[in-house]
Amino acid sequence: MNLGTYRKILTKYWGFNSFRPLQEDIIKSVVSGKDTLGLMPTGGGKSLTFQVPALASEGICLVITPLIALMKEQVNRLNSMEIKSIAIHSGMSAEEIEIALENCIYGDYKFLYVSPERIATSMFQYKVAKLNLSLVAIDEAHCISQWGYDFRPSYLKIAKLRDHISPKVPFLALTATATPHVIEDIMNKLSFKEHNVLRTSFERKNISYLVRNVEEKGTYLVKTLFKAKGSGIVYVRSRKRCREVAEMLVKEGISADYYHAGLPDDIRDKKQAAWTAGDTRVIVSTNAFGMGIDKAEVRFVIHWDIPDSIENYFQESGRVGRDGKPAFAVMLFSQSDKSRLTESMRKKFPPIEKIKDVYEALCNYLMVPEGSGKDNVFDFNLYDFVAKYRFPAIETFNSLQFLQREGYMEFTEEINNPSRVHFIVSRDDLYKFQVANESFDSFIKLLLRSYTGMFSEFVPVSEDVLSRKTGISRDTIYKYLVKLSSYNIIKYIPGKKSALVIFNEERLMRKALFISPENYLEVKEKYDARLKKMIEYAESENRCRSVTLLDYFGEESDRCGICDVCRKRNELDLSKYEFDLILEEVKKVLSSRKVDAEELIKLTGYPEDKAVKVIRWLLDHDKIRNDEEMKLFWQS
Repeated sequence: MNLGTYRKILTKYWGFNSFRPLQEDIIKSVVSGKDTLGLMPTGGGKSLTFQVPALASEGICLVITPLIALMKEQVNRLNSMEIKSIAIHSGMSAEEIEIALENCIYGDYKFLYVSPERIATSMFQYKVAKLNLSLVAIDEAHCISQWGYDFRPSYLKIAKLRDHISPKVPFLALTATATPHVIEDIMNKLSFKEHNVLRTSFERKNISYLVRNVEEKGTYLVKTLFKAKGSGIVYVRSRKRCREVAEMLVKEGISADYYHAGLPDDIRDKKQAAWTAGDTRVIVSTNAFGMGIDKAEVRFVIHWDIPDSIENYFQESGRVGRDGKPAFAVMLFSQSDKSRLTESMRKKFPPIEKIKDVYEALCNYLMVPEGSGKDNVFDFNLYDFVAKYRFPAIETFNSLQFLQREGYMEFTEEINNPSRVHFIVSRDDLYKFQVANESFDSFIKLLLRSYTGMFSEFVPVSEDVLSRKTGISRDTIYKYLVKLSSYNIIKYIPGKKSALVIFNEERLMRKALFISPENYLEVKEKYDARLKKMIEYAESENRCRSVTLLDYFGEESDRCGICDVCRKRNELDLSKYEFDLILEEVKKVLSSRKVDAEELIKLTGYPEDKAVKVIRWLLDHDKIRNDEEMKLFWQS
């Protein structure tokens, strides 16, 4: 394999002269035909590990991702680089999907992005067998594991693709966060021919992880931002708080804005662009912000609210300091956060009968009769649904998530689909129509001048852009399009913004809807365990933050020396080397017997002043304790 070819592609399309750590290793593995699991931290350049080898190979690369917004963004970016790419997701009509697949079979497309719930459909499985596939890339691969924090049943069907494609086509699974258990699960569930994991260290030596126990978070945040340099992100858990915190910062004279998934796409794009360009210093956001961030010089990420898992925290805090320069990841924590998390646990797992209530109401709302609905896709407005049935919004959302975990349905993120147009007549027949219908001639010419590819596929169009070009109203543009569609000259699909519900099974009677109590309990216990690990991290005052995070992901490391815990140790005026040597001696002595402080100091064999500092630190952090006789013992 000539790596020079891949570097030339990297330089030609992305402008880089060399690959980042691990990218080259993953490419070598994939090109040699091996199924590969690549673990790369957030911002590590995962997409290049399949995009570069795909461009160097014959055929098309199939990319499976659950993030429809990211899918669209990558397709748009590739097409802007004149790399033909197309996306298929549940927001598209059956006709659009069929045309897209036909174009992939007979055209010269290099990338086909697909949402996981689409790959199990009979149409896709029939068509995929005809594709000249070079590679199957699975993004967010942790979603396949029930041990993971974001399990999606549709991912379990990916391995069945192997029944329809050549056995020579390798699978490349990619994720930014996975525990050792999840790593094994991913390879097993994807039917890897052999276990093959390539990973970089998750260690980020330039990030100082800090936890601050504060009740008055607003006061602390303002003071911190006045002292901190550069730009950053403040993560919160709700849209309401998102806006409130941003407005508070603006009142205090800090350049800030807010961002969440409920905002229109164009507004979100403007807010992100302003922050990326440095016009806005601080973006206050829910976890919706982060996907596709291309800003290396982020100096701080502050979590106003504690996340519900270390995976989420690590991914979100990992958006800081990608330029390798010193950066801070700060978590604000208070005892009231603990109570809130306990309450969120209750809402996260509604009673099984409540989940069944939501299922029945959903089927009635969407007018799905018993015995039908399988593979049907429905537009869905959660707020209208909960208002109509007077359900609590959060519990309803979590009930839908649980129905998804059980495999009965898929509940997608809100999709903003633009209007699409496809000419369904030949160019000759279109010309005859224009001659016979002069009133449509100039409008048809406008369409053909503004957009390309309309004869071969559905093309996104903007009624607003067409309105500005012509100076006529948007409503008039819409009427032109509707009229041309009624004459069977075009197929016109008006744009809309909607979440989707996809039924994986036909509607069942309530008594046939089985939600395993054992599975329910197991999922709850796993979530609770992740939550406890997150709280344990926040409350700990005696273990290096970086060591704790890396240990969670199965990686050993030395303490970082720059987190809040390590800084307290550093204040002892001892080197890390000296501190660790004395600590080991103390542990060795106290693991075998109890002794008083004076004897312990002598037994360490180190200068008294230094031994005293370490022993005092261990006492303060409950690593060692006194018994009733004032003898010290190691607190295991």
